[in-house]
Amino acid sequence: MLKNISIILLLAFFISCGRKEKKIPDDLYYTCSMDPQVVESKPGKCPICKMPLTEVKKGQMQGENELQLSDQQIQLGNITTDSLKEHLLGDDILLTGTINANQNTLASISSRVMGRIEKLYFKTTGDIISKGQPLYEIYSEDLNIIIREMLLAAEKKKSLKNNGVDYDKILQSARNKLLLYGLTGEQIIQVEKENSQPYTVKILSKIDGVIYSVDIKEGNYVLEGDNVFHLADFSTVWVEAQVYSDYMNEIKEGMDAKVMLPDFQGKKFSGKISFVNPELNPSSKINIIRVEISNSNLDIKPGMLAYVRLLLKQKNVLSLPTNAVIKDGKGSTVWLQTGHNKFKSVMVHTGFEANDYTEILHGLNKGDIVVVSGAYLLNSEYIFKKGANPMEGHDMSKM
Repeated sequence: MLKNISIILLLAFFISCGRKEKKIPDDLYYTCSMDPQVVESKPGKCPICKMPLTEVKKGQMQGENELQLSDQQIQLGNITTDSLKEHLLGDDILLTGTINANQNTLASISSRVMGRIEKLYFKTTGDIISKGQPLYEIYSEDLNIIIREMLLAAEKKKSLKNNGVDYDKILQSARNKLLLYGLTGEQIIQVEKENSQPYTVKILSKIDGVIYSVDIKEGNYVLEGDNVFHLADFSTVWVEAQVYSDYMNEIKEGMDAKVMLPDFQGKKFSGKISFVNPELNPSSKINIIRVEISNSNLDIKPGMLAYVRLLLKQKNVLSLPTNAVIKDGKGSTVWLQTGHNKFKSVMVHTGFEANDYTEILHGLNKGDIVVVSGAYLLNSEYIFKKGANPMEGHDMSKM
């Protein structure tokens, strides 16, 4: 019995000696990408969010003001980069304006004959009219006389032949008059075909457009030349904005402008200044400028409030998106990419800001890759990992 026990202990000793315990390298530690303050010496799950811990090399934290992240941390933190390059910046001014119809596209539809408006097919401003649609019906004695002449000439042409009268000439003359009074060729052919005197005549639209104003009511009499509708092509509209005289020397026709409409939740429209009023209001010292913008979907309506943003004294300068620059009472820093997923806090000297960009005067070179989204997350990560603000490692006297 004693001999068997000795054999078992001997076998257990050899088996245990054959096993090699997996040892974690000294240059590794494990942290959570969501809670970077968690640092463990072995793999496992985060005690806070229960996510698997991420393996990180201790060497990755070496170097002054440096930080290296895992691919998972880059993805979860939405860390994006861009290069330092030139952008067009200037003094940013914001003007208040209103949307108006493009007066160059306005067209009036007027009556070509005297008569009474029996029916209006469109009565509301903003209605869209297509070419060929009926606009109104009119009773006109002048029109009826011409139609009777045409029908009578057509009848005489059939019944009386070789009587020396040129009925073709009379017919053509009547047709031409009806065309001048606003009828279409198809309408004239239909009247001849039916060979009956209509009580009213439909007037069809010759153009496409949007009703800008309705100038008549049903039952009204109109004279030749009286306006019935005003139409506008709203595929482009005007933004007319007020500007103080102090800026007038800087504002020129053809300058780029950004238009924002509160009704469109801050959506921006690009346009150019098409007109600068040469006459200044002496009492208010306010002038009017006009920006023409596209409105292909006809969503923008006259009367809407608009804001016009202009850049004055424009120049190309090295700049970064403003979100890339971290500022506090000690200065400004950015996170410079120094390798794969590796970043270093660098102090910069900034200039003016405009259009969501900040000018970089010193501290970076053109083409340097900088974090533009997630810079504040990197700052927090550094503080959690090193227990200090990366700003403390900079020499402020050199800036």
